[in-house]
Amino acid sequence: MDSLTQILLGASVAAAVVPARHRRAAMGVGAVLGTLPDLDSLPLWLLTDDPVAQMTLHRGLSHSLFVLPLVAWALWAWFQRRGGRVAEAPRAWFRAFQLALVTHPLLDAFTVYGTQLLWPLPLPPVMWSSLFIIDPAYTAWLLVGVLVALWAGAKPLARTALVAGLALSTAYIGWSLLAKAMVERETTRTLAAMGLADAPRLSVPMPLNTLLWRVVVMTPDGYLEGERSVVADRGPIRFRAHGSDVQALAAARDLPVVQRLDWFTHGFMRAQVHGDTLVLSDLRMGLEPGYFFNFAVARLYDDGKWRPVAPPRQLPGDAGRGEQLAGLWQRIWHQPPAGSQ
Repeated sequence: MDSLTQILLGASVAAAVVPARHRRAAMGVGAVLGTLPDLDSLPLWLLTDDPVAQMTLHRGLSHSLFVLPLVAWALWAWFQRRGGRVAEAPRAWFRAFQLALVTHPLLDAFTVYGTQLLWPLPLPPVMWSSLFIIDPAYTAWLLVGVLVALWAGAKPLARTALVAGLALSTAYIGWSLLAKAMVERETTRTLAAMGLADAPRLSVPMPLNTLLWRVVVMTPDGYLEGERSVVADRGPIRFRAHGSDVQALAAARDLPVVQRLDWFTHGFMRAQVHGDTLVLSDLRMGLEPGYFFNFAVARLYDDGKWRPVAPPRQLPGDAGRGEQLAGLWQRIWHQPPAGSQ
């Protein structure tokens, strides 16, 4: 999730569990801890110029449920030895440190980017993909709770506001999972009728909401893309077919960079050949034809073999995304007429 949301979540959970007289201090500590795991981007940027490595190593070590509890314990122990508030209420502050750090990767796992919760185990990143990376309907409850708590200080109202903000934001996650289940149920029906019951599929909310969803389905010669509004749409999902150079992808499959991207994206990639260069796009993030992550990963040589581009090059996304986003609000409430997509 975005940094503001993580700051508010860390501040909320930390302040909700400490004594009232420590509440404002805990909000500051929780805000810092809530954004700390994402600072892994800085050393990655300094240590490598490989954009694929920067992308796929992010949300790894710094987001691991094996690592963060130890970091929280170490920080808590250091502050406890220094005395002050942590020494006054060590158990409460232990919970505050743990919650502020551990809730960060758990929230990230609800997005589609992928979070390596069990790093260093070589498992694909977790992507429950029920929240967009920025969703005001989730963040707003936390923001109100924190603002009220900052004003109320040690008053009982402060904790009530924090708990209410956490409860409502968590309920919104529950709604997002319900909406996703509704979309995936109709996806299963539609694909079964199309003879694609076993095709890999992914549902992800459109930007800034959980009412309109995008569905991607991988096929032998490319992929399908469709939308589903849980408010307006009725009947089967209408898919549009898009091609992918599956032969080039298969020929380059053994290259480590291709394997890394395939692992990271769970196989939701588009392959295109531009001249003699293989470009892979992450189909999970963006809207057709514009995707956020596009990488030139291999070059075809005269002997007919693909060899890696070292380092891979990140290419800009395609144009047109702004125009597509502008129509999302209307699409939430209106199903296009048959044959218009």
